[in-house]
Amino acid sequence: MADFFTRTGPDAGPGLALFLNAGDPPLDVLADLVLMLDEEGVDCLELAVPFPDSVTDGPVIRRSARRALDLGTGLDEVLAFIAVVRPRLRRLRIALLADWSHSLKRRDPATTLRAVADSGADGLLVHGLPPRLRTAHYAAARAAGVPVVTTCYQQSPPQTVAEAAAEATAYLYLVAHYGRSGTAPATGHAGLAGTVAALRAHTASPIAIGFGVRTREDVETVGACGADAVIIGSAGVARIEQSLDRGGDVIADFRAFVRSVTPTRSTTPARTGS
Repeated sequence: MADFFTRTGPDAGPGLALFLNAGDPPLDVLADLVLMLDEEGVDCLELAVPFPDSVTDGPVIRRSARRALDLGTGLDEVLAFIAVVRPRLRRLRIALLADWSHSLKRRDPATTLRAVADSGADGLLVHGLPPRLRTAHYAAARAAGVPVVTTCYQQSPPQTVAEAAAEATAYLYLVAHYGRSGTAPATGHAGLAGTVAALRAHTASPIAIGFGVRTREDVETVGACGADAVIIGSAGVARIEQSLDRGGDVIADFRAFVRSVTPTRSTTPARTGS
């Protein structure tokens, strides 16, 4: 199993995961951006196969997906991209996010999961997977050797929470609140501490919190509530959009963003690619 998030102690700060749509920026630029993330010590890239009209995403990520789709970016292109870039990474892990309806529904599950494994992706999060297919998906992922990212909300029914905790073999994504990406919970992220503690009793996998995390202060708040990692989506995607709109240096601009949200952490040894 890939070690997604490394913490050297209680003062090390949470691990950092960033969400991006594959194809935004274009894949040739994205390759250099991924290498930069590795250099900057980012733990995980949650790399989405773009899909249209996501009901769980706000306007920033939906515009990003549309730009990537307009360039013809699909599952095959993303797997090929991962296969090229993944062997060059020393620390960064790549968790593939794919929408069931748009990218997976018409494909054979076993064949697709083997392709995900062969690409070198470190984990898979399936968006919109129908509940009736979850058991078969978990079994097929185990057979293919693909670690699974599961999700739940603070308000999820106990059975859903228990399933997410039991089946997370990559990490468990605790979504901060019901709503669209880019929006924060009304009571703040600190209110998730009790949920993190409850989940900790039922899973040995890392727990990552996302939705509405935009600043270094947000990252530190998430870390203080006991999460292993924080996931930043809309704020980073917005920086990509701003850079593209003004014809800027996407790599340099995004590097500055990464540094602006990264808390001071103890130095950890670089990880190798496996």
